[in-house]
Amino acid sequence: MTDQPQPSSSGQHALDFYLARQPILNREQELIGYELLFRNAAFGPANVKDDVTATAAVIAHASELGLANVIGNLQGFINVDAAVLLSDFVYFLPADKVVLEILETVRVTPELVARVRELVKAGYVFALDDVVAESEEIEQLLPMIKIIKIDVMEVDPSKLLKLSVHFKRAQKELLAEKVETLEQFRECITFGFDYFQGYYFAKPMILQGKKLEASKVVIMHLLTLLVRNVDNGEIVRYIKRDVALSLTLLRLVNTPVYGFQKFIDSLGQALIVLGRRQLKRWLQILLFANTDSERSNALSPLMILAATRGKMLELIAARIRPGRRKMSEMAFTVGIMSLVDALFGMSMETVLRQITVSTEIREALLRRTGFYGTVLKLVECTEQVEQNQDEMQRLLEELQLSADDFFEAEKFAFEWGNSISSNSLGHSVAVSMAPPEGLLDDDDDD
Repeated sequence: MTDQPQPSSSGQHALDFYLARQPILNREQELIGYELLFRNAAFGPANVKDDVTATAAVIAHASELGLANVIGNLQGFINVDAAVLLSDFVYFLPADKVVLEILETVRVTPELVARVRELVKAGYVFALDDVVAESEEIEQLLPMIKIIKIDVMEVDPSKLLKLSVHFKRAQKELLAEKVETLEQFRECITFGFDYFQGYYFAKPMILQGKKLEASKVVIMHLLTLLVRNVDNGEIVRYIKRDVALSLTLLRLVNTPVYGFQKFIDSLGQALIVLGRRQLKRWLQILLFANTDSERSNALSPLMILAATRGKMLELIAARIRPGRRKMSEMAFTVGIMSLVDALFGMSMETVLRQITVSTEIREALLRRTGFYGTVLKLVECTEQVEQNQDEMQRLLEELQLSADDFFEAEKFAFEWGNSISSNSLGHSVAVSMAPPEGLLDDDDDD
């Protein structure tokens, strides 16, 4: 097995675009879809122009990715301009999997209105993006629109109420964009908004008082694996499928009561120091202690994000430092722990006073420094919708990671994250997803 995969037919697209996705939640804070954003990641002076050629490339790239790999059984919200709407390129996107967001910069013409009407008849669902006021152009499109996206950062609360009442009377669903605080979320709930987009769900105060509970399905399957006496690698791979279980296990083995002489930086190490008998006892305790028999099928978007981060860091570390399994395992730990403050509802400093970790992991989590901190910053670029593209280019060059390899790791991490989410857990519980050949090396330098 070679350290680097052979170039594929998708390589050129990987050099042109990278994918960012932002979760969209309902009133119960359940994940219902992602807004997919394609950003130019080409290196050098060349820029992708905003014309029909560029938009066609975006749609082709989305089609090549395979939306099911990126969004699972959820909906993908995709920005479209007039060039896309008036061309045949839009038919690359499956009507039952996407919501087409008409950008606020699109000029409404009779031709455009007719085209939107035609696409609605073909089964496509439309949203209006970045609405901040009523207008004649919006009224022309309104009969064909299902979702109105309102930028709550740009609209005064009194005007926000007026807008929401107006569009609710027109029987439209409302999506609040750029919701940053709990107060904004509650206000939008009061105003009748149906969906929400932004970083409010990641604020610790929203999850205060909630505890992470490992899925009974995962616990029972792990107990089965222990009875079957499978190797540690298979057990670790399965533990990774449940972020709550992974974090709780790491916290368990790093508490002073166990008195270990070294920091436990990975799930593989945790399993070795804890031992199978103790692991089995611990899982049995969790099985009886977990009283949430009606646990929702849907993982929180934050849990899915933590799992996806962990896998992406693991794959990138394995690509940059092939054959060093310990480093890739530590990278996975950094990824899932990077959101532990929000998951546990406390500051990262407080969490790290309770969980003893190595200096490398601490610096990565608190300051985004060192090898793991740099990889974490790179992965965060895919989540920050307005991230400076120069920063991503700088990080790729610093890590000596090609855009192709980054794209491959990103794509697989999204697939893996979807595979452990509620939408596919029931179908994939016994499936061990393997990354593309060469992306992970089985050799170990420990």
